[in-house]
Amino acid sequence: MPKKVTDAKILLLNAPVEFKKTEVDAEINITSPDQLQAFLDEEERMIRSIVEKIVASGANVLFCQKGIDDIAQHYLAKAGIFALRRVKKSDMEKLARATDASLVSSIDAITAEELGFAGLVEEKKLAGEEMTYVTGCKNPKAVTILVRGGTDHVVDELNRALEDAIRVVSVVVEDGKFVAGGGSPETELSLRLKDYAASVGGRAQLAIEAFASALEIIPRTLAENAGLDPIDMLVELRAAHEKGMKTAGLDVFAGHPGDMQAAGVIEPLRVKTQAISSAAEAAVMILRIDDVIAASKSAAPPGGEMGGGMGGMPPGMGGMGGMGGMDF
Repeated sequence: MPKKVTDAKILLLNAPVEFKKTEVDAEINITSPDQLQAFLDEEERMIRSIVEKIVASGANVLFCQKGIDDIAQHYLAKAGIFALRRVKKSDMEKLARATDASLVSSIDAITAEELGFAGLVEEKKLAGEEMTYVTGCKNPKAVTILVRGGTDHVVDELNRALEDAIRVVSVVVEDGKFVAGGGSPETELSLRLKDYAASVGGRAQLAIEAFASALEIIPRTLAENAGLDPIDMLVELRAAHEKGMKTAGLDVFAGHPGDMQAAGVIEPLRVKTQAISSAAEAAVMILRIDDVIAASKSAAPPGGEMGGGMGGMPPGMGGMGGMGGMDF
Protein backbone atom coordinates (compact mmCIF):
# COMPACT_ATOMS: atom_id res chain seq x y z
CA MET A 1 0.00 0.00 0.00
CA PRO A 2 1.12 3.60 -0.48
CA LYS A 3 2.79 5.16 2.58
CA LYS A 4 1.88 8.70 1.53
CA VAL A 5 -1.27 10.14 -0.07
CA THR A 6 -1.69 13.80 -1.03
CA ASP A 7 -5.10 15.42 -1.56
CA ALA A 8 -6.61 12.62 0.46
CA LYS A 9 -10.26 11.72 0.03
CA ILE A 10 -10.98 9.92 3.29
CA LEU A 11 -13.62 7.27 3.90
CA LEU A 12 -14.48 6.45 7.53
CA LEU A 13 -16.06 3.01 7.57
CA ASN A 14 -17.69 1.35 10.56
CA ALA A 15 -18.26 -1.97 8.79
CA PRO A 16 -15.94 -4.92 8.13
CA VAL A 17 -14.35 -5.28 4.71
CA GLU A 18 -14.76 -9.04 4.91
CA PHE A 19 -17.14 -11.64 3.57
CA LYS A 20 -20.43 -11.78 5.41
CA LYS A 21 -20.94 -14.64 7.79
CA THR A 22 -24.31 -16.33 8.18
CA GLU A 23 -26.63 -15.02 10.85
CA VAL A 24 -27.26 -18.54 12.18
CA ASP A 25 -25.03 -21.58 12.47
CA ALA A 26 -24.83 -23.33 9.11
CA GLU A 27 -23.12 -26.44 7.82
CA ILE A 28 -21.97 -26.75 4.22
CA ASN A 29 -21.30 -30.18 2.76
CA ILE A 30 -18.75 -30.21 -0.04
CA THR A 31 -18.39 -33.42 -1.99
CA SER A 32 -15.89 -32.40 -4.68
CA PRO A 33 -12.85 -30.10 -5.11
CA ASP A 34 -14.82 -28.09 -7.66
CA GLN A 35 -17.42 -27.17 -5.05
CA LEU A 36 -14.68 -26.08 -2.60
CA GLN A 37 -13.09 -23.90 -5.26
CA ALA A 38 -16.47 -22.40 -6.14
CA PHE A 39 -17.04 -21.62 -2.46
CA LEU A 40 -13.67 -19.88 -2.17
CA ASP A 41 -14.25 -18.01 -5.42
CA GLU A 42 -17.60 -16.74 -4.13
CA GLU A 43 -15.95 -15.45 -0.94
CA GLU A 44 -13.34 -13.62 -3.01
CA ARG A 45 -16.03 -12.20 -5.29
CA MET A 46 -17.93 -10.81 -2.30
CA ILE A 47 -14.80 -9.11 -0.97
CA ARG A 48 -13.91 -7.77 -4.41
CA SER A 49 -17.38 -6.27 -4.78
CA ILE A 50 -16.95 -4.43 -1.46
CA VAL A 51 -13.58 -3.05 -2.57
CA GLU A 52 -15.08 -1.96 -5.89
CA LYS A 53 -17.72 0.07 -4.03
CA ILE A 54 -14.96 1.77 -2.04
CA VAL A 55 -12.99 2.51 -5.21
CA ALA A 56 -16.11 3.78 -6.99
CA SER A 57 -16.68 6.39 -4.27
CA GLY A 58 -13.37 8.02 -5.22
CA ALA A 59 -11.75 7.43 -1.82
CA ASN A 60 -7.99 6.99 -1.74
CA VAL A 61 -7.71 6.66 2.08
CA LEU A 62 -9.75 4.20 4.16
CA PHE A 63 -9.99 4.18 7.95
CA CYS A 64 -11.94 1.13 9.05
CA GLN A 65 -13.16 0.60 12.60
CA LYS A 66 -13.59 -3.13 11.96
CA GLY A 67 -11.38 -5.69 10.23
CA ILE A 68 -10.07 -5.73 6.66
CA ASP A 69 -9.56 -9.12 5.07
CA ASP A 70 -6.12 -9.97 3.65
CA ILE A 71 -7.60 -10.39 0.17
CA ALA A 72 -9.31 -7.00 0.53
CA GLN A 73 -5.97 -5.45 1.47
CA HIS A 74 -4.50 -6.89 -1.73
CA TYR A 75 -7.20 -5.32 -3.91
CA LEU A 76 -7.04 -2.01 -2.02
CA ALA A 77 -3.26 -1.88 -2.50
CA LYS A 78 -3.67 -2.57 -6.22
CA ALA A 79 -6.11 0.36 -6.40
CA GLY A 80 -3.59 2.62 -4.64
CA ILE A 81 -5.75 3.08 -1.55
CA PHE A 82 -4.14 3.69 1.84
CA ALA A 83 -6.11 1.54 4.32
CA LEU A 84 -5.95 1.27 8.09
CA ARG A 85 -7.97 -1.27 10.08
CA ARG A 86 -9.06 -1.63 13.72
CA VAL A 87 -9.10 2.14 14.29
CA LYS A 88 -10.46 3.11 17.73
CA LYS A 89 -13.93 4.59 17.93
CA SER A 90 -12.60 7.74 19.63
CA ASP A 91 -10.07 8.23 16.82
CA MET A 92 -12.78 7.75 14.21
CA GLU A 93 -14.88 10.49 15.83
CA LYS A 94 -11.90 12.84 15.94
CA LEU A 95 -11.09 12.09 12.30
CA ALA A 96 -14.69 12.86 11.39
CA ARG A 97 -14.45 16.28 13.06
CA ALA A 98 -11.04 17.06 11.56
CA THR A 99 -11.71 15.94 7.98
CA ASP A 100 -15.46 16.69 7.81
CA ALA A 101 -16.13 13.07 6.83
CA SER A 102 -19.19 11.05 7.81
CA LEU A 103 -19.03 7.75 9.66
CA VAL A 104 -20.47 5.15 7.28
CA SER A 105 -21.95 2.06 8.91
CA SER A 106 -22.99 0.16 5.79
CA ILE A 107 -21.09 -0.85 2.67
CA ASP A 108 -24.11 0.00 0.51
CA ALA A 109 -24.21 3.55 1.94
CA ILE A 110 -20.74 4.48 0.64
CA THR A 111 -20.96 7.56 -1.59
CA ALA A 112 -18.68 10.41 -2.60
CA GLU A 113 -20.69 12.78 -0.39
CA GLU A 114 -19.61 10.87 2.73
CA LEU A 115 -15.90 11.45 2.15
CA GLY A 116 -13.67 13.82 4.09
CA PHE A 117 -10.62 15.69 2.86
CA ALA A 118 -7.07 16.28 4.05
CA GLY A 119 -3.98 17.71 2.41
CA LEU A 120 -1.73 14.81 3.35
CA VAL A 121 -2.03 11.35 4.90
CA GLU A 122 1.25 9.56 5.51
CA GLU A 123 2.79 6.89 7.67
CA LYS A 124 5.89 7.77 9.69
CA LYS A 125 8.05 5.87 12.12
CA LEU A 126 8.60 7.80 15.33
CA ALA A 127 10.62 6.42 18.27
CA GLY A 128 10.32 2.94 16.81
CA GLU A 129 6.54 3.10 16.37
CA GLU A 130 4.63 3.54 13.13
CA MET A 131 2.16 6.40 13.25
CA THR A 132 -0.28 7.77 10.69
CA TYR A 133 -0.38 11.55 10.27
CA VAL A 134 -3.44 13.29 8.83
CA THR A 135 -2.47 16.89 8.10
CA GLY A 136 -3.57 19.80 5.96
CA CYS A 137 -7.24 19.72 7.01
CA LYS A 138 -9.29 22.75 5.98
CA ASN A 139 -10.86 23.41 9.38
CA PRO A 140 -9.65 20.82 11.87
CA LYS A 141 -11.94 20.69 14.88
CA ALA A 142 -9.82 17.93 16.43
CA VAL A 143 -6.04 18.16 16.77
CA THR A 144 -3.54 15.68 18.19
CA ILE A 145 -0.58 16.95 20.21
CA LEU A 146 2.26 14.46 20.57
CA VAL A 147 4.02 14.76 23.95
CA ARG A 148 7.39 13.01 24.25
CA GLY A 149 9.91 12.66 27.07
CA GLY A 150 12.74 10.53 28.36
CA THR A 151 10.73 9.01 31.23
CA ASP A 152 7.09 8.55 32.17
CA HIS A 153 7.49 11.17 34.90
CA VAL A 154 8.72 13.77 32.39
CA VAL A 155 5.85 12.95 30.03
CA ASP A 156 3.30 13.30 32.84
CA GLU A 157 4.71 16.68 33.86
CA LEU A 158 4.69 17.90 30.25
CA ASN A 159 1.13 16.65 29.82
CA ARG A 160 -0.05 18.53 32.93
CA ALA A 161 1.72 21.72 31.86
CA LEU A 162 0.27 21.47 28.36
CA GLU A 163 -3.24 20.86 29.66
CA ASP A 164 -2.98 23.89 31.96
CA ALA A 165 -1.78 26.06 29.09
CA ILE A 166 -4.59 24.93 26.79
CA ARG A 167 -7.23 25.52 29.46
CA VAL A 168 -5.90 29.01 30.18
CA VAL A 169 -6.02 29.91 26.49
CA SER A 170 -9.53 28.46 26.17
CA VAL A 171 -10.71 30.63 29.07
CA VAL A 172 -9.40 33.75 27.32
CA VAL A 173 -11.11 32.73 24.07
CA GLU A 174 -14.42 32.03 25.83
CA ASP A 175 -14.52 35.17 27.98
CA GLY A 176 -12.54 37.54 25.80
CA LYS A 177 -11.28 39.30 28.96
CA PHE A 178 -7.79 39.48 30.42
CA VAL A 179 -5.69 41.57 32.79
CA ALA A 180 -2.03 42.51 32.76
CA GLY A 181 0.32 40.16 34.61
CA GLY A 182 3.42 40.73 36.70
CA GLY A 183 1.45 41.57 39.85
CA SER A 184 -0.03 44.74 38.34
CA PRO A 185 -3.73 44.01 39.15
CA GLU A 186 -2.86 43.00 42.73
CA THR A 187 -0.87 46.22 43.28
CA GLU A 188 -3.67 48.35 41.86
CA LEU A 189 -6.31 46.57 43.96
CA SER A 190 -4.19 46.90 47.09
CA LEU A 191 -3.80 50.66 46.67
CA ARG A 192 -7.48 51.24 45.90
CA LEU A 193 -8.58 49.06 48.86
CA LYS A 194 -6.36 51.04 51.22
CA ASP A 195 -7.93 54.26 49.95
CA TYR A 196 -11.38 52.74 50.46
CA ALA A 197 -10.48 51.53 53.96
CA ALA A 198 -9.67 55.08 55.06
CA SER A 199 -13.18 56.14 54.10
CA VAL A 200 -14.82 53.29 56.02
CA GLY A 201 -13.11 53.71 59.39
CA GLY A 202 -13.69 51.63 62.52
CA ARG A 203 -12.70 48.00 62.91
CA ALA A 204 -13.76 47.25 59.34
CA GLN A 205 -10.89 49.44 58.19
CA LEU A 206 -8.39 47.02 59.73
CA ALA A 207 -9.93 44.05 57.89
CA ILE A 208 -9.90 45.86 54.53
CA GLU A 209 -6.28 46.95 55.03
CA ALA A 210 -5.31 43.36 55.90
CA PHE A 211 -6.98 42.13 52.70
CA ALA A 212 -5.13 44.81 50.73
CA SER A 213 -1.78 43.81 52.24
CA ALA A 214 -2.48 40.13 51.45
CA LEU A 215 -2.88 40.96 47.76
CA GLU A 216 0.69 42.28 47.68
CA ILE A 217 2.05 38.78 48.28
CA ILE A 218 1.90 38.16 44.51
CA PRO A 219 4.36 40.89 43.43
CA ARG A 220 6.41 40.22 46.57
CA THR A 221 6.77 36.53 45.66
CA LEU A 222 7.63 37.41 42.05
CA ALA A 223 10.41 39.68 43.28
CA GLU A 224 11.78 37.04 45.67
CA ASN A 225 11.75 34.34 42.99
CA ALA A 226 13.63 36.67 40.62
CA GLY A 227 16.27 37.42 43.25
CA LEU A 228 15.17 41.04 43.62
CA ASP A 229 14.58 43.03 46.77
CA PRO A 230 10.82 42.66 47.45
CA ILE A 231 10.52 45.88 49.48
CA ASP A 232 12.18 48.03 46.82
CA MET A 233 10.10 46.45 44.06
CA LEU A 234 6.84 46.99 45.98
CA VAL A 235 7.71 50.64 46.59
CA GLU A 236 8.49 51.16 42.89
CA LEU A 237 5.28 49.39 41.84
CA ARG A 238 3.17 51.51 44.19
CA ALA A 239 4.81 54.67 42.89
CA ALA A 240 4.10 53.66 39.27
CA HIS A 241 0.45 52.92 40.03
CA GLU A 242 0.04 56.16 41.94
CA LYS A 243 1.13 57.92 38.74
CA GLY A 244 -1.72 56.23 36.84
CA MET A 245 0.17 53.30 35.25
CA LYS A 246 -2.48 50.67 35.99
CA THR A 247 -0.75 47.98 33.87
CA ALA A 248 2.63 48.44 35.56
CA GLY A 249 3.97 45.09 36.74
CA LEU A 250 7.27 43.60 37.79
CA ASP A 251 9.61 42.96 34.85
CA VAL A 252 11.78 40.24 36.38
CA PHE A 253 14.26 40.34 33.49
CA ALA A 254 14.86 44.11 33.66
CA GLY A 255 14.62 44.22 37.45
CA HIS A 256 12.14 47.11 37.61
CA PRO A 257 8.43 47.79 36.90
CA GLY A 258 7.29 47.87 33.28
CA ASP A 259 4.13 47.95 31.17
CA MET A 260 3.02 44.31 31.26
CA GLN A 261 0.29 44.70 28.67
CA ALA A 262 2.73 46.19 26.16
CA ALA A 263 5.18 43.38 26.93
CA GLY A 264 2.49 40.74 26.23
CA VAL A 265 2.39 39.44 29.82
CA ILE A 266 -1.32 38.89 30.39
CA GLU A 267 -3.56 36.61 32.47
CA PRO A 268 -7.19 35.55 32.00
CA LEU A 269 -9.61 37.53 34.13
CA ARG A 270 -11.44 34.35 35.19
CA VAL A 271 -8.24 32.78 36.53
CA LYS A 272 -7.42 35.92 38.51
CA THR A 273 -10.90 36.29 40.04
CA GLN A 274 -11.00 32.57 40.87
CA ALA A 275 -7.63 32.78 42.65
CA ILE A 276 -8.73 35.74 44.80
CA SER A 277 -12.09 34.10 45.52
CA SER A 278 -10.49 30.78 46.54
CA ALA A 279 -7.96 32.54 48.78
CA ALA A 280 -10.73 34.53 50.48
CA GLU A 281 -12.81 31.38 51.03
CA ALA A 282 -9.82 29.57 52.57
CA ALA A 283 -9.17 32.50 54.94
CA VAL A 284 -12.84 32.65 55.97
CA MET A 285 -12.85 28.89 56.67
CA ILE A 286 -9.77 29.19 58.89
CA LEU A 287 -11.39 32.05 60.81
CA ARG A 288 -14.58 30.02 61.30
CA ILE A 289 -12.60 27.04 62.63
CA ASP A 290 -10.73 29.39 64.97
CA ASP A 291 -14.05 30.80 66.23
CA VAL A 292 -15.42 27.31 66.88
CA ILE A 293 -12.33 26.30 68.84
CA ALA A 294 -12.41 29.54 70.85
CA ALA A 295 -16.11 29.09 71.60
CA SER A 296 -15.60 25.48 72.74
CA LYS A 297 -12.84 26.57 75.15
CA SER A 298 -14.98 29.31 76.68
CA ALA A 299 -17.92 26.91 77.17
CA ALA A 300 -15.83 24.24 79.03
CA PRO A 301 -16.14 24.08 82.86
CA PRO A 302 -13.27 25.64 84.85
CA GLY A 303 -10.41 23.17 85.23
CA GLY A 304 -9.61 21.67 88.64
CA GLU A 305 -13.04 22.40 90.17
CA MET A 306 -13.63 18.78 91.25
CA GLY A 307 -10.13 18.36 92.56
CA GLY A 308 -10.50 21.54 94.64
CA GLY A 309 -13.62 20.17 96.25
CA MET A 310 -11.92 16.92 97.26
CA GLY A 311 -9.06 18.94 98.66
CA GLY A 312 -11.48 20.55 101.08
CA MET A 313 -11.96 17.33 103.08
CA PRO A 314 -10.93 17.58 106.75
CA PRO A 315 -7.55 16.10 107.59
CA GLY A 316 -9.19 13.76 110.02
CA MET A 317 -10.66 11.75 107.13
CA GLY A 318 -7.22 10.27 106.77
CA GLY A 319 -8.25 7.87 109.56
CA MET A 320 -9.74 5.65 106.91
CA GLY A 321 -6.34 4.03 106.92
CA GLY A 322 -7.51 2.10 109.99
CA MET A 323 -9.28 -0.26 107.62
CA GLY A 324 -6.03 -2.13 107.50
CA GLY A 325 -7.19 -4.09 110.61
CA MET A 326 -9.73 -6.01 108.56
CA ASP A 327 -9.06 -9.65 107.56
CA PHE A 328 -8.84 -10.50 103.86
